[in-house]
Amino acid sequence: MSTRTRAAVCWEVGRPWEIVDCTVPDPRAGEVLVKLEYAGLCHSDDHNVTGDFPANLPVVGGHEGAGVVVAVGEGVDRVAVGDSVMLLPLPTCGACRYCADGRTHLCDKNLDVMTGARADGSFGFITSEGREIGAYGQLGTFSEYTLVQEIRVQRYERDIPAQVAAVTSCAVITGYGSAVRGAGIRDGDTAVVVGTGGVGMSAVMGAVIAGAANIVAVDPVEFKREQALKFGATHTAASVEEAQGIVSELTRNRMADSAIITVGVLHGDMIGPVSRLVSKGGNVVVTAVAPVTENTVSLPLVEFAMSAKNLIGVVMGLTRPLADIERIYALYRGGRLPLDNLVTRTYKLDDINRGYEDMHKGLNLRGVIAF
Repeated sequence: MSTRTRAAVCWEVGRPWEIVDCTVPDPRAGEVLVKLEYAGLCHSDDHNVTGDFPANLPVVGGHEGAGVVVAVGEGVDRVAVGDSVMLLPLPTCGACRYCADGRTHLCDKNLDVMTGARADGSFGFITSEGREIGAYGQLGTFSEYTLVQEIRVQRYERDIPAQVAAVTSCAVITGYGSAVRGAGIRDGDTAVVVGTGGVGMSAVMGAVIAGAANIVAVDPVEFKREQALKFGATHTAASVEEAQGIVSELTRNRMADSAIITVGVLHGDMIGPVSRLVSKGGNVVVTAVAPVTENTVSLPLVEFAMSAKNLIGVVMGLTRPLADIERIYALYRGGRLPLDNLVTRTYKLDDINRGYEDMHKGLNLRGVIAF
């Protein structure tokens, strides 16, 4: 048998999301069928439409979400039918070299993430015309139902709201981890976060938990700067240039210990100016997606090298989801991470294009689809 579903498909670059009737096959060995409750409208999915960093198209979008397990394939033991689960953009197989030494964000099973294909080369979504379509990030959360590998789900307790679980699966662990792991923020540090959408605001929260004395949030959108102060930022700036003077004054011209770049679309000419916000020995953390065709960076090389600064690439916050998510939820339960406030607006699946329009207008920290 198969399960009927409605899903948002990106057919080609430049074409808006289209809601399509599909079927999802029953799970095979190692697979899990999930009924989605919420899916986050992450900027990464929009890169399929804009062409900045597209997957193999056409594709069912969505890589951030939470739902309930409705069926499992042979050999599945990580979750059971009825479990509430988060869908993880990066797998944790537990067997490869990187999982074995604690770097599960580099799991070898992520090699096929952008193909959207199942292990045998088939696809998990089939249109009413019989066309097979892949799942973005091997998840495809912009769908009422989706079929995923067991290693890409994580069970969570239902005292956590489903919409919080959905955004935690990507935005929160990526931003939070960028601060506490990527930047290595310590008590008394001065940190800068450039770009304060869902990931950037999670970096602000992470900097608070890590003990930063000064947190400068940089964003051209006034609404986001106002919200950043509510999430724990101590200062805001509308541009990197404006932040330069603020950071200099706060640190007596020593400059920040770290700067985290969490903009929606990264360009190479952004990194040089941000690096000048950072002190000797400081960290410039890159947590953003650049256009796939862009491969040059503008960086003051002598200044950067002679000051022993560090340029750090970050994927999924360098976190270990099976362990770190429980720590994040402990902080949430204790009232120290205001994750509820990260969800700005809720949309129906049919309104997905309006949700992304609102994102581009700067109206949301994180919009979510409610199924």
